[in-house]
Amino acid sequence: MKTKQISNNEVQLFSESFGSPDDTPILLIMGATASAIWWPEAFCCQLAAVGRYVIRYDQRDTGRSTSYEPGQINYSVEDLADDAFCVLDGYGIQSAHVVGMSLGGYLAQLMALKHPQRIISLALIASERLAEADSTMPEIDPSVLNYHAKASELDWTNREAVIEYQVGAWRLLSGSAHSFDESIIRKLAGADFDRTPNPTTTFNHALLQGGEMWLGRLDEIAVPTLVIHGTEDLVLPYVHSLALKAELPNAKLLTLAGTGHELHPDDWFIMIEAIQQHTALSNAANHE
Repeated sequence: MKTKQISNNEVQLFSESFGSPDDTPILLIMGATASAIWWPEAFCCQLAAVGRYVIRYDQRDTGRSTSYEPGQINYSVEDLADDAFCVLDGYGIQSAHVVGMSLGGYLAQLMALKHPQRIISLALIASERLAEADSTMPEIDPSVLNYHAKASELDWTNREAVIEYQVGAWRLLSGSAHSFDESIIRKLAGADFDRTPNPTTTFNHALLQGGEMWLGRLDEIAVPTLVIHGTEDLVLPYVHSLALKAELPNAKLLTLAGTGHELHPDDWFIMIEAIQQHTALSNAANHE
C-alpha cells in the first residue's frame, strides 16, 4: 500500500493505492460520514490480487482529508464528484472503473454524467438513483434514524464512547445472512477515530445539496454498470437497486440475499469476482 496527498485547490485529499499502476484502475468511493478505511485493507488487497490497481481516498470531512467546522459545509455533491476526478488526476489516470457504496454510488453516477469519457464502468453498492425525490420509494428505516438521533448526546472526544456508538450503528445495519463481527468493526472504528481530527465533521455530509441539473438523466449513462445490493438494507431498501437497474441502460444486478447496508467479509468473494468480471468485460468493450 502506498499513500498520496492530492490537492484540489485548497482541499487536501488523502489517498492510498494497492497493486500495480500497470493494472486496470479502480477508484473506490465510500459512503456518507465514512472514511476510506471502511473499504477494509484486506478487501482492497484481494481486489488488487485479481489484477486491479485499487485506489481509496478520504472524502472531505472524513479521515485525513480537509475538514470544516461542524455545520459549516461550503461544498456540494458536485464538488465531491470533482474531488474524485482530482484523485484520478493525482495518479495520472485518464479513465477508470468507479466503485461506489451508498453516497459513493450516487457520486459515481454523477461522475459518469459529468465526464463520461473518463468512466469505463460503474459498480454501485447499496446505492440510490441520481433522481428527483420519489414518494413511491421506501425511505430509511425508522430504527436507523432513531439510533442516530442519539448522536448529539455523545461525547465525541471520548474514544471508547465513539467506538461503542459505531459498533452499535453497524450492528443495526447488518443483515441476517452473516454473523456480526464486532471485533472487525471495533478495530475499524478505533482506527477511524485515531485518524480523524474531529469526528463530528463527518455529519456535514448530512447537509449536502446540489447536483439538481443532473437529476433524472440516468438514461444518459451508457457505461456498463453493476448494481450490487443486499435484500435487508435498512438505509436504502432493496427496491432501490431494482429502480437503478431499470433506469440505467446498461446495468445488471447482483443480489446479496440477507445482506444489509454493509460490506461484509462473507460477501467479498462473490463481490470481487463480479467486479473482476464486470471490469474485464467493460475493458474489452471499451477497446472495441
